[in-house]
Amino acid sequence: MPNDRELEQRLWRQIEKDGTGMLGLVGGARQHMQPMTAFHEGDGSRGLWIFTRKDNDLLKQMGAGHDAMFTVMSKDHDLIACIAGRLSEQYDHDKIDKFWNPVVAAWYPEGKDDPELTLLRFEPEDAQIWVSKGGAVRFGWEIAKANITGSTPDIGESRHVRL
Repeated sequence: MPNDRELEQRLWRQIEKDGTGMLGLVGGARQHMQPMTAFHEGDGSRGLWIFTRKDNDLLKQMGAGHDAMFTVMSKDHDLIACIAGRLSEQYDHDKIDKFWNPVVAAWYPEGKDDPELTLLRFEPEDAQIWVSKGGAVRFGWEIAKANITGSTPDIGESRHVRL
């Protein structure tokens, strides 16, 4: 199992590679998590930036700031993480320029100056990170072995990491 620093670096690499996950508020009125894409600055900063529209339900409910959770999962499921932190609205034109891409542009017909465009800033505090061993082949082997022997599959480990 990697140490905490290695796990954290692996988490940031996953978010930089594909930051799509589920974002939701903690506490308050019950609300389902929403799919969002987070952008990580990659310069030693731990903050994540998320494009959204001003009429988004999360933005309406969070007020000046709110505790939140962001979950990510790699495509091959070898890393799954639930990140806890603080979510706030922070419109930043420099961040819009930095992270703007054709996928983001599709949601904002008036471009970077769309009046409905804003940013959410997610400040991670800690995460529970699950990592699997050996990918799909190992997973299959462990499931088969568990069914034959009556044991529990050994497919990976989980660790709580302060960010």
